[in-house]
Amino acid sequence: MNAESFKKQYLLYHKRLYYTAYRLLKNEADAEDIVQEAYMKLWNIRETLQSVLNTEAFCVTLVKNLCLDFLRSGKGTIVRKAEELKPEHTRTLQATDTTEVKEEVKLARLLITKLPEQQQTIITMRDIKGFSYEEIEKYTGLTQVNIRVLLSRARKKIREQHFKLNRYDNR
Repeated sequence: MNAESFKKQYLLYHKRLYYTAYRLLKNEADAEDIVQEAYMKLWNIRETLQSVLNTEAFCVTLVKNLCLDFLRSGKGTIVRKAEELKPEHTRTLQATDTTEVKEEVKLARLLITKLPEQQQTIITMRDIKGFSYEEIEKYTGLTQVNIRVLLSRARKKIREQHFKLNRYDNR
């Protein structure tokens, strides 16, 4: 694989890879470094990549694994921006935050109701009620593998709908 075909095939995932890394690391510089490292690894194994069926999934998994390795190594620190608040703005900010959270919860519940019934049941049991996979397996009669697949599909569908509604993918 030459450089031009590599760029055409793998650079189109850059935003998704960066978003994945940033979501896990909460640090712009670390996320950029991880994505760069992922591209370097992909380039080094470019001759074996022809057997990969889903290149996007392969790339995202690579970035996730690099992020987890980075966090486990102790090099990564999750950085939260601390802002100094003046007393007169504190009450307004808290009310706004609470309203936003309530709106997000309301939207998530609405998106869950649009899922197929089986996915609704599983995502409600796992993500809202906190059931273990074993408990869901006993209740639904599905295998843990099926539960994980349905849960993954449900989360993906909710994420896609959320992004569409908030137009994140147009930014």
